[in-house]
Amino acid sequence: MTAVESSTKVQLGGARGGPDESTLRQDRWWLQPVVTVSILTAFVIYSTWAAFQNKNYFVGASFHRDLISPFYSPCLTSNCVAGSTSGFAIHGWALSPALLILIFPLGFRMTCYYYRRSYYRAFWWSPPACAVTDAHANYSGETRFPLIIQNIHRYFFYAGLLFNVLLTYDAIRAFRQPGLGWGVTVGTVVLCVNASLLWLYSLSCHACRHLCGGQLRTFSNHPIRHKLWKFVTPLNAKHMNFAWASLMFVALTDVYVRLVASGALTDYKLF
Repeated sequence: MTAVESSTKVQLGGARGGPDESTLRQDRWWLQPVVTVSILTAFVIYSTWAAFQNKNYFVGASFHRDLISPFYSPCLTSNCVAGSTSGFAIHGWALSPALLILIFPLGFRMTCYYYRRSYYRAFWWSPPACAVTDAHANYSGETRFPLIIQNIHRYFFYAGLLFNVLLTYDAIRAFRQPGLGWGVTVGTVVLCVNASLLWLYSLSCHACRHLCGGQLRTFSNHPIRHKLWKFVTPLNAKHMNFAWASLMFVALTDVYVRLVASGALTDYKLF
């Protein structure tokens, strides 16, 4: 018996990403890019609006509460609402204090490996989905300006950890009810959930996993880093879920604090 030889012709060149047709797929492959564009665009519009409002970002002693929006924490300027600062203030800043800090959490998300894949596909169609032709004829990767800036993601990750600590502190402060003592309100739960989701998003980050176990030849010589790597690896598998959940909930947290601070909503005490 002789083996049957087979061969596959390989044609070089042509349009990047596929044949002349954009795709042979028959399913609604465009749905995911559309949803991604819609959510990210809505978040950018809302966060920009909220950052320039410079009001209704803190619920203080007059409400017997201690709630601050994550968009404005830490509030670092001398024009912050009384009670919202932690003792340190930058003088001479006349704009919204949110503009001083949002660059760091937004920078962390914009350079995130998962979000890069998402908005490259959704906004630039590079490519928009699997088995769909790329909208661009050439590809240079992230080796040129401005995409080379994506390489500073790990430094935004370190800044993100610092902000997580600060937002955790805010969540603990939310248990304090000035004039009443300590207790749990809906706002307390909201800030605690927000801080938890941000920690899960950060700890599931690819940069975090690399920090724990990257560039090691053998785990046996680094038992502590091996335990950390084993802890964050299952989280890394859910990074996409934590990315979207934390993104939407951080906006909802600002909405909740804003509504309570404006008097449109009551922060009910649970116990």
